[in-house]
Amino acid sequence: MMQSTISTFPPYLSLAIWVPVLFGILVLAMGRDEKAGFTRWLTLFGAGVSFLCTLPLIQHFDNAAHGMQFVEKTPWIGRFNILYSLGIDGLSLWFIPLTAFITVIVVISAWQVIEKRVAQYMGAFLILSGLMIGVFAAMDGLLFYFFFEATLIPMFIIIGVWGGENRVYAAFKFFLYTFFGSLLTLIAIIYLYNVSGGSFDILAWHKLPLTMKEQTFIFLAFLMAFAVKVPMFPVHTWLPDVHVEAPTGGSAVLAAIMLKLGAYGFLRFSLPIAPDASHNLSGFMITLSLIAVIYIGLVALVQKDMKKLVAYSSIAHMGFVTLGFFMFNDMSVQGGIMQMISHGFISGAMFLSIGALYDRMHSRQIADYGGVVNRMPRFAAFFVFFSMANCGLPATSGFVGEFMVILGAVQFNFWIGLLAATALIFGAAYSLWMAKRVIFGKIANHHVDELTDINKREFFMFAVLAIAVLAMGLYPAPFTDTMQTSVADLLKHVAQTKLP
Repeated sequence: MMQSTISTFPPYLSLAIWVPVLFGILVLAMGRDEKAGFTRWLTLFGAGVSFLCTLPLIQHFDNAAHGMQFVEKTPWIGRFNILYSLGIDGLSLWFIPLTAFITVIVVISAWQVIEKRVAQYMGAFLILSGLMIGVFAAMDGLLFYFFFEATLIPMFIIIGVWGGENRVYAAFKFFLYTFFGSLLTLIAIIYLYNVSGGSFDILAWHKLPLTMKEQTFIFLAFLMAFAVKVPMFPVHTWLPDVHVEAPTGGSAVLAAIMLKLGAYGFLRFSLPIAPDASHNLSGFMITLSLIAVIYIGLVALVQKDMKKLVAYSSIAHMGFVTLGFFMFNDMSVQGGIMQMISHGFISGAMFLSIGALYDRMHSRQIADYGGVVNRMPRFAAFFVFFSMANCGLPATSGFVGEFMVILGAVQFNFWIGLLAATALIFGAAYSLWMAKRVIFGKIANHHVDELTDINKREFFMFAVLAIAVLAMGLYPAPFTDTMQTSVADLLKHVAQTKLP
């Protein structure tokens, strides 16, 4: 698909991956909770340094360049021609700083909430951050699979140790769904290795001439892993249960970053390796995406648990992403990527907002709240703002991606565009109805009457997220400019048949 060019820059991608992992190991070495205060500061320092390591990628990225940038290649397992091969393009650039940014926010959010096993909690998030960045940077198929599967381990521990009452059930459900979904992917990777003459190079796989039968098998094999991770309808049922039981930081990272690993897989594997099968099965993928956008939006509308409502809204929003990818036009694909980035900010903010309420009242039931604005006016302003962004309010990041996907859908098929646009109505319904019942009105009970407003730490956390949501909504050009060339290259490649 694209020719790699060796970068002359320092190994920024390796630093982005391994700095948080090394800091995570160092934090784990702190051990017991007697040093919890120092552990928190060390974690914050490590997360901050890790985020700074990702900024040169944005600074030195060449928007007009074709192919991969910041390429690193080193032999890993020479006998099987497995390389430690890294590189990014406009499809993957923004997910790396987004991952590091959300990790910093999550560390701040857990500052006073996590009191037991602090080192293990913080260390798990730092290690998870590095592994997720590895997924977005890997250009060797087996290296990608290693990072893709390794992310399950810290998240499994985070859910299983610091989650709710049914945390063990949720942790195993999360692990089994995502792990079994990936088994066929491993078979497809091995098949591509053999067909390509013994290479795990993803870019080499993009050029393989494959029969329709081979492409269909490969597409479906990758679909098993990526659809579960997104998650797409009907393999979405694990997500609400996991979100309900996961700690606040786990829910924020799961929604903001981990769901994007599956959607990114479609761009890097499914579309360029099996373009003919992608076109052939696009109707199937669009149908599943529209069901997620419409049906899951209606399911979100009747939820009584705030976390479940936002979890279902995440499924609906990610339906926009896959819808955009499989209409094969520049506007819709760029819109899908913009939606992924925006959803990272907004979903993380929504789960952290719900976590702030839960820390005070230990309830996520909408019926237990009412009139929160009377006791938490600063929090209420942020909560309403993030709720509006969640339903696609213009001038917020939530509007940009959805609007671009709808525009692309109308170009593709008017009726598909019309159906996709109904999601804006459902999004406004479930987001704003939740905000109305939780925030406005008279004080519902004495529990609400005893609430205290957010402190300086929480205010800073929400303010930074709000600025990010506004900045992306008001000025999306830096995001669209970096992905334009890569999206054009991808669509040009997908438009060319690879049948032998």
